[in-house]
Amino acid sequence: MDKKCTKYEALFTFGTEEDLMAHIEQCPDCAKEHEQMQKISSLVQEVKPYYKKRRKNTQVFKIACTLLFLIFGSLSFTFMNTDVSDTLKYGTTLSAEDLGLPVDSYGLIMVE
Repeated sequence: MDKKCTKYEALFTFGTEEDLMAHIEQCPDCAKEHEQMQKISSLVQEVKPYYKKRRKNTQVFKIACTLLFLIFGSLSFTFMNTDVSDTLKYGTTLSAEDLGLPVDSYGLIMVE
């Protein structure tokens, strides 16, 4: 069984372009691997514009979601927090006595 040449990856990663091309001319295993890499590279270049377009749309979506979260988060904080909403509506925070509940001398709700 013939051993396959394993120099292509090392030359591609660490070698110079001239060394890689010289080796590809001499080695059929590496020439075949180089041809496959060129096909993959052309496919990547073909889909590159679509990927960039999709990425831009994703950023717009993230910005829109962040803005909606901030708007609805601040609104829910304002209207879920009774002290804030009472201050906005009545100018002061309403107590239990203001709401008509029975309270003791300390302002705590009395249970009868």
